[in-house]
Amino acid sequence: MRSAFRNVMAASVAGLALAMAAPASAEDVKIGFLGGFTGPIESLTPPIFNGVKLAVDQVNAQGGILDGKLNLVQGDSTCADTTAASGAADRMVNSENVTALVGPLCSGATIAAANTAAIPGGVLLISPAATSPALTTLDDNDLVFRTAPSDAYQGQMLAKTLRADGADNIAITYVNNDYGKGFADALAAAFAEQGGSVAANVAHEDGKADYRAEIGQLAGSGAGMLVVLAYADGSGQTIIRQAIEGGDFSKFAGGDGMISATLVPAVGEAPLQGMIATRPGSSQTDGTAIFNTLAEDAGVPPTGTFVPQGYDAAFLIALAIEKNGNGGREGLSQALRDVASAPGEVILPGEWEKAKKLLAEGADINYEGASGSHEFDDNGDVPGVIVKTVVEGAVFKEVGQVE
Repeated sequence: MRSAFRNVMAASVAGLALAMAAPASAEDVKIGFLGGFTGPIESLTPPIFNGVKLAVDQVNAQGGILDGKLNLVQGDSTCADTTAASGAADRMVNSENVTALVGPLCSGATIAAANTAAIPGGVLLISPAATSPALTTLDDNDLVFRTAPSDAYQGQMLAKTLRADGADNIAITYVNNDYGKGFADALAAAFAEQGGSVAANVAHEDGKADYRAEIGQLAGSGAGMLVVLAYADGSGQTIIRQAIEGGDFSKFAGGDGMISATLVPAVGEAPLQGMIATRPGSSQTDGTAIFNTLAEDAGVPPTGTFVPQGYDAAFLIALAIEKNGNGGREGLSQALRDVASAPGEVILPGEWEKAKKLLAEGADINYEGASGSHEFDDNGDVPGVIVKTVVEGAVFKEVGQVE
């Protein structure tokens, strides 16, 4: 693995020199990033964007894409506002004329962006964070992919985690959108199948100042733990704070949307100690280890929520464009499947110059990424990895993969 890392770093240095010597080209390629820079995941979005930007910077430092430079433009898709997501996607597709999109991040925003702009425009879209099961059945002309696993799987893993920790009677509240409902349905079914009891399963709307009515209904169920499937910078934080203030619950759990550096400082350390949450993570491979070092050197948090998945989405798009041989949109989804899947010579994070040379020779490649393999199924889904985290002190600390 050390040898592989040295090769990656050597390629980065050599490629940087080449990029600095090369003149600007008229055949630059533009891709877009859509993320929730405002709204209920605003603290999660910047690290993901930085992971995407790291991939783009590596491409440009190691010879560029096709005969030019890979340019990255960004837009605010918010998270809960699907109208804003549609507008941002329309600008990317029809005004910026991007070749492909990374994001949006939230499921409802992703579905809205895909249906209103990406699919009609024939634009490949890879979300690193949209986890709703609804994406699996989207009529997308093979244009919508994701590098994070579906909540149909995360719901099973969260249920398994809670049962292993001794939870036997839970109440669930979920944000009333594609993400929340799909996750809640999966968790409730899996928890019951594993011998637990779901005393209440209550939807709530994001953006309210007062959730005491919903909390009262949940507390009245007699459940010993409240599972919040929402967003740490939105309804999830408010619900937990008000549940603590009212003395309604003392044990909490959540999904990936709740894992943020802002949650514990905002609510308080003492009442959240031991809170369990799951999120998509990375398999432990040579690619993961190399990415961790490259990301740390660039000041990017390598294990941040959806950061490796964001990096992989951008690197895969770049590989697909290079494979496709032009900056156009047609044929890009098939090129993506080609570069992401075996057989082929393995390409690890940061190995752009190696991949570029192999593709120029007509060789097959197989990208093994920062968050694991991306053998996309017919629906553009990947199996992925789910990890358990627990609040210790002021932060969520990773415990390990849920097996």
